[in-house]
Amino acid sequence: MRELILSVDAEQPTVAGQRERQYADSPLYQELLNVKPEYGSNRSIGVKLIDGNIVVTNVHVGSRGDIITYPIDVDPELKVSKVQLLDAILKEMSSDGFNETEQSDFWAGMTNLQKAKIIR
Repeated sequence: MRELILSVDAEQPTVAGQRERQYADSPLYQELLNVKPEYGSNRSIGVKLIDGNIVVTNVHVGSRGDIITYPIDVDPELKVSKVQLLDAILKEMSSDGFNETEQSDFWAGMTNLQKAKIIR
């Protein structure tokens, strides 16, 4: 993962539906660029194509210092550029655009037993 981040120019425009946006403007990219590698796990980041969508796995397991050290296993059938690959990984790491409050509200709702009882 670290090699991918270092190989993409920070001034390069992203391709994830955000025209005119550069990696230099991404707080997550900047954090990953500056995070100290921890080498705490032997996991890898999985990237494959499922139903026409790029699916990224194992970017929520471990600290950011661990994740930056994970190798990236890309399905051989998937033909993507480094920029497309980095965009897909950053999108997944940022929980597909949900901010921390939205994530917290979602999980609070999912674990609310009263709400679960009403849904059943």
